[in-house]
This record gives sequence, C-alpha cells and structure tokens, in this order.
Amino acid sequence: MDPLSDATTGLLPRMLQLRTLLNRGQLYEQATEAAGITLDRPAMTILVTLDAAGHPLRVGDIATRMQVAGPHVTRHLNSLEKRSIIKRVPDPDDQRARLITLTASGQRLVDRYTTVVDGWFEAALAQWPDRDRTELIRLLARLTADLTTQFDAVAADTVPAEDGD
Repeated sequence: MDPLSDATTGLLPRMLQLRTLLNRGQLYEQATEAAGITLDRPAMTILVTLDAAGHPLRVGDIATRMQVAGPHVTRHLNSLEKRSIIKRVPDPDDQRARLITLTASGQRLVDRYTTVVDGWFEAALAQWPDRDRTELIRLLARLTADLTTQFDAVAADTVPAEDGD
C-alpha cells in the first residue's frame, strides 16, 4: 500500500469524530449562552470571519470563507447592520463597492464569544507543550488550505462544460 495512503487512512474518521464532538457538544449554543449572546449561528460566524480576517471584507469574500452563497450572507448582514453590529464602508480600491467591518459593539460581541471558546481550547490543550499547540494550529491551517484547493479543483472538474455551438 502507498505510504501516503497509510498515513491518511485514519484522517477521515478523526475529522468526523471532531466534527461530531463539536456539534454534539453544542459548542455554539453553550458558548453564546456563556457569553450572553443571542445571535444565531450564521450571524456569529460572519462576525468571527470578519474578526479573523483582521480587515474589512467584501460580501463575496465573507461568503467564500463561510462556503455559502452570497445572498445567504447578505440577509444576515442586513440584520446585523440594523443592530449596529457591522457597518458597510467604502472600498478604497473601488469607490462603487462596499466592505463589511465590525462596529465597536460587534467587536465586543465577537471578543466575548471567542474568549469563551478560546478558554475551552486552552483548557483542553493545557498539558500540551507550546510547540505542539503551535504545530497543531500550523498543520490545521495547512490542511484547511490544501483541502480547499483540492475541493475547488474537484468542483471545477464536475462542472459540465457549456455547449458553445
């Protein structure tokens, strides 16, 4: 058997186990309750996405990072904007376009949420050496990027070619 296949055979079951653990444990529900937040999961995901980016994003960029359709994001952005949690600002590279950024109250919400979640991860990894925690983050980022590239390539291959005749 291929050595690479041997090394990746257990990956899918572990990833599924992790996904189940995070969903079964109702991470989102427990974190928002602990943080005193009443936003739904997609809205909170938008806030975390904006915070993680570290700079304002276009709606399409948010949708891409969340792996959802743009209209799904737009509906939530409209609601978040009405609540003054996000705001639209001019794109310095294209004055016709708008970027989405957190307001001060939006930043406070995401900070409360991430403080709770980060605390859980810190407790779970408390016995890990710093180098292992750093390596885990590095490898998860690499895996996410490589899987995104792979899945994008697979999706592009499955799109039927348009008949131009």
